[in-house]
Amino acid sequence: MLIPLSPTNIESQDRANPACAHFGSCGGCQLQRLTYSAQLAGKSAQLRALLDATGLALPELQPHPSPPLAYRNRIRLTLAEVAGQLRAGYLRSSESPDDPTPAFLPIDECPIAAPLLWRATEALLAQINAQPALWLRNSQLTIDQMEIFTAADESSLQFTLYLRSGLKALPKRLTAEFTTLCESLRSALPELTGAGIATLPTLSKERSRRNEQPRPGPTWGKPGLHYRVGEIDYWVPRTAFFQVNRHLIPELLSLVTANCTGQLAFDLYAGVGLFSRALAARFAQVTAVEIAEPAASALAATKLRNLHAVKATTLDFLRVAVLDRDRPDLIVLDPPRTGAGPEVCGLLARIAAPNLIYVSCSPQTLPADLTTLAASGYHIAELHLFDLFPQTTHIETVVVLTR
Repeated sequence: MLIPLSPTNIESQDRANPACAHFGSCGGCQLQRLTYSAQLAGKSAQLRALLDATGLALPELQPHPSPPLAYRNRIRLTLAEVAGQLRAGYLRSSESPDDPTPAFLPIDECPIAAPLLWRATEALLAQINAQPALWLRNSQLTIDQMEIFTAADESSLQFTLYLRSGLKALPKRLTAEFTTLCESLRSALPELTGAGIATLPTLSKERSRRNEQPRPGPTWGKPGLHYRVGEIDYWVPRTAFFQVNRHLIPELLSLVTANCTGQLAFDLYAGVGLFSRALAARFAQVTAVEIAEPAASALAATKLRNLHAVKATTLDFLRVAVLDRDRPDLIVLDPPRTGAGPEVCGLLARIAAPNLIYVSCSPQTLPADLTTLAASGYHIAELHLFDLFPQTTHIETVVVLTR
């Protein structure tokens, strides 16, 4: 990354005291030694440098700042027993070449999380630690992680508890005890509306944590929560992807959808329909494409007559769209960190929608995709940096292309 991280490279006026007591040990939120204005300036300079290297004609970069703390609506924490008590924390890379196993760092705060998320963490840990025989001394399972998700206004909350177990099915007693745990937890945490258990395989050095596929287990309450953005109420299943910066989501949604109208729009990598739902108010027909569950099911359940949900990969959908000679007025795409890739960009070029909005979470893969699109006749009309992840080196970019 081009953002200076060494104290010797930071001007005195740009230095800040880290807001988190775990800064440095945790390994996350790498930019806390910089003032927020310096963070934003550094990210802007980095993004501009990466895109300038393409040789494309670029408009002025427009930054969109965020409140620097308490912005996350979702966190996923590792759980481990420390001195007989279950603690929450993060895995940090091992410093020993002889033992590459990540080390567990218990934490007492997470300032970038919405306050309700940490309050819920403490309440859940207290409940589990009150029943060590069931949750901590059970030879058939190990508590491994938890994910907590809140609505933007912190009015409702969901959590998923991840257990490691070699069992094909969890004991029935655990299902009953999980219900008891959730009902007891709700007395201390009235915002809680639903929860679930997911099981992971036992740990193996041959298998990466990143590739693990959890299996759903017992549930309690609602399977998701209603997340309101502006005038739109989104149904977000518990483990479905949704943008995490609760402060900037409305601004991101407005930029992508506010000035667009027409007959047909495509929303690719649509998730639960963050952009699709808003586009449906401006287009006669919106086709939203998503393959990942449970987001795809939530998208299909959207009750809008002019929103057509397609469960498919973006690549497979575009291959058919090219043959069907579909000609949308607008295409919105929000691919994963790997980017859209040359084949998807090639198909987008063949469809040749007059307007294309690319939402990117990877400034490393974005330049190649933009170069491919520019070669087909697109030019960059607007360039925006959304700082969805303050204190970290992550950059979100929105590029408006026309032809």
